[in-house]
Amino acid sequence: MGFHLPGIIRASFQAASKAVEVRKGYLAVYVGDKMKRFVIPISYLNQPSFQELLSQAEEEFGHDHPMGGLTIPCLEDTFLDLISRLNGQ
Repeated sequence: MGFHLPGIIRASFQAASKAVEVRKGYLAVYVGDKMKRFVIPISYLNQPSFQELLSQAEEEFGHDHPMGGLTIPCLEDTFLDLISRLNGQ
């Protein structure tokens, strides 16, 4: 069920005791109210639009992210729209 965007891997949240591996060249982030986990290419970190999200995360969470990984403070739909645009470049 659902859809797949090239370059983004969606994974369900797993308990902290279960380590979920992230392939080399990718980064796990948590997005939205439900803190859904996404695995994205690290190349997105250089994109100005993604850096804006990182600035928002820094303002809101500093270096203390509640999920133990990078938490992005935006709606899931907004994040998916951004990733879709980055995939199209």
